Amino acid sequence: MTSHGVSKDLTLLVAGATAAFAAGGLTTAAWMKFSGKRRESSSLPATAQYREKSPSISYPTYDYDKDPKGSFLKICDMLIKELMGDLSKNYSLPKRERDWLEKMLQYNVKGGKMNRGLMVVQAGVAILESQGKPKDNATLCQLAVLGWAIEWLQAWLLIADDIMDSSVTRRGQPCWYKTLKENWYIAINDAVTIESMVYKIIKRHFAYDPSLCLGILDLMTETTLQTELGQLCDTLCDVLTLKDLTPERWLYIVTYKTAFYSFYLSVALAMLLVGNVTDPKAYDAAREILLEMGIYFQAQDDYLDCYATPEQLGKVGTDISDKKCGWLFTKAYHELLTSDVNMITKGKNLLDTHYGNCEVGSEEEKKIKNLYTSLGLPKIYEEYEQASYNKIMSLKHSESGKILEKAGIPWDGVFGSFLQKVYKRSK
Repeated sequence: MTSHGVSKDLTLLVAGATAAFAAGGLTTAAWMKFSGKRRESSSLPATAQYREKSPSISYPTYDYDKDPKGSFLKICDMLIKELMGDLSKNYSLPKRERDWLEKMLQYNVKGGKMNRGLMVVQAGVAILESQGKPKDNATLCQLAVLGWAIEWLQAWLLIADDIMDSSVTRRGQPCWYKTLKENWYIAINDAVTIESMVYKIIKRHFAYDPSLCLGILDLMTETTLQTELGQLCDTLCDVLTLKDLTPERWLYIVTYKTAFYSFYLSVALAMLLVGNVTDPKAYDAAREILLEMGIYFQAQDDYLDCYATPEQLGKVGTDISDKKCGWLFTKAYHELLTSDVNMITKGKNLLDTHYGNCEVGSEEEKKIKNLYTSLGLPKIYEEYEQASYNKIMSLKHSESGKILEKAGIPWDGVFGSFLQKVYKRSK
């Protein structure tokens, strides 16, 4: 058992289950893509009774210039209200269960920095302005709906992730499963319920354009699968030796678990909705830049997990106690503890004995943090951060940058702006 009562076997089961849900969604999207040309006008009769033929959607006023976050939050409230009405009308869900789901959504999908969701709106506005198009209210609201699709995707992933990691806090409050105490397992169903709601939201707001809706669903399901593959590689670290937690494994984990959904997805959705971008080369170019940004972002997260305070993070850093394949560990174990024999013996013995086998705040954890510092990792990270920034900025004038400029995707308003938001962040 882990320190919080969730068995390692069960965490692996949760990882496998969520990956299966992701794979199932991708299979559905693949079938739709294959059959779309000959059934584009289909009313999807097998599920017609569970949706309105022409849903009446009344979007609130979206004040992008004066109240971007407040306007964004209004869209979330609208989506929750729509879903609660749908569950009552089309699914006959009893009030007790509707109340549970509403409370669960309010607790889990809100409360974060909302960066991923706001990035969709910001990228969309930058693209519209670059292409000389107006940013009307309906388009802003639709961009926000897609932004919340990512925020809800993240919410269900975090619920599952917290269970698998036996985490205690999230966004400055107890993890959802911890609030359920001995009934914590209900949170597993809550997580996958949020995922299913994401696709209800997309169908409701974008089914008017079958091609657009298919493109969004295809991107969302592909990204979910990518994220779950990264999560699987992260979770399986529990049953691997420290020698297996290599820099190469770290790079795979952070690319698939973080970079695709945290950076590429936001911009790609904006490109689909308002950019009218159909050239795969433009998406490839955006992906190249945004994956680099996502990798750098996760290295930041790993560093902050060790060196930032819980107040800064909004959670308690647990990477050492959780045996994470993190940037700091892989640098120390596989790159820095290789020359000085005395340091190798003491440092590797410490990590072999206590990494992933100590409590948060324990003396053993403090010794590992002190080892990282004595190896010069803060300075090495500082150099890595600057090198990453320079590398990403250099892509502005690369072939990828030229392709994006031709497609009407502005560097400064999208990529440069997002990079400045994360560069040298402290939380």
